[in-house]
Amino acid sequence: MRVPDALRFASYAAIGSPVRTALLVLAMAIGVASVVVLTALGDGARRYVVDEFSAIGTNLVIVLPGRSETRGFNPANLVTSTPRDLTVNDAEALLRLAGVKRVSPLVVATTEIKASGKLRESILIGTNADYIQLRNLKLSLGRFLANTEFGGGSPEVVLGAVIRKELFGTENPIGKSVRIGDRKYRVVGVLAEGGRGLGISSDDVAIVPINSAQAMLNTNTLFRILIEAHSREQINPVKSRVLKTIIARHEGEEDVTVIAQDAVLQTFDKILNVLTLGIAGIAAISLAVAGILVMNVMLVSVTQRTAEIGLLKALGATTRAVQQLFLFEALLLSVAGAVVGVGFGYLGAAFLRYLYPTFPAYPPLWAVLAGLGIALVAGLVFGVMPARNAAKLDAIQALSRK
Repeated sequence: MRVPDALRFASYAAIGSPVRTALLVLAMAIGVASVVVLTALGDGARRYVVDEFSAIGTNLVIVLPGRSETRGFNPANLVTSTPRDLTVNDAEALLRLAGVKRVSPLVVATTEIKASGKLRESILIGTNADYIQLRNLKLSLGRFLANTEFGGGSPEVVLGAVIRKELFGTENPIGKSVRIGDRKYRVVGVLAEGGRGLGISSDDVAIVPINSAQAMLNTNTLFRILIEAHSREQINPVKSRVLKTIIARHEGEEDVTVIAQDAVLQTFDKILNVLTLGIAGIAAISLAVAGILVMNVMLVSVTQRTAEIGLLKALGATTRAVQQLFLFEALLLSVAGAVVGVGFGYLGAAFLRYLYPTFPAYPPLWAVLAGLGIALVAGLVFGVMPARNAAKLDAIQALSRK
């Protein structure tokens, strides 16, 4: 039997039993949609984490106070003990190392900022002039902090876009004063809206010189030191030099954790890729269940259509032709369910992006193709038994079962 004839017969058979067809298509569609949506979640989580770390800049080496007990990077390194302080002097020493392009010491805290009779809580960042380039931030108004020595800097502040809007509205804040804690600062710049990194939005920050932040918080300790290498090839050599320098400055004690941005990205990328594959595997089980449903319904269909099978054989259809007809029908229903499922999956992923605009829940192409492939294989494998049962029927016995 020719393929077009087999497809036409399978189509007529499917249309002739709309309820059975709809249930089979829906079962397969739910399985494929599950694969598409869940892999979109897993891959979206991977992209989100990678984007968050990428947003803090490129070619980065990060120095954290406190030493992890294990070597290499793992997510636990982000939480460390602090046996010895990181200081501005440490940051100055690192700036002189070969391969280092920029260094930004960081102090981070929450504080209240007042202006024009309004009060708002804000994230306070104490740093230096290199921070804006190191973090790839943009300005919408004014300038960034003045390029002075680490220990210098006048009482000036750069505001995030949301802070500026809530304190000054549409009014130009450049040159005006705000009070942070018990100190007065002059606004010299406003960051462009939308900057982000490691979960901290630059829209809600107030950035001041490092010495001002330390004086305000009465501390000499740094939260982090961010270092930008001249190139990607320089990252590992710079990381090694940084660690040696800190150990020498801290009297031979390795009391810091030095991580490279690439190591962070690779670690999270591997973890979340495995997670995505695991989720896809769990979702694929629903396709196996849908395949079993296809088999059961097709077996019932064979029983209900014995007269039809007998007529086909009486008209000269061979055993192989009958088997092909039922296999084509199972495949047709599986393909229809898979296509509908992909559509449902993309709609589900779009709904997730609508609910969480910053979360990149886009189904990966491999997951879509895998869902379609598994659906086809399930239809083929689970359609074999019903097709064989139909093909084995004797024409006279089948016609007598009306």
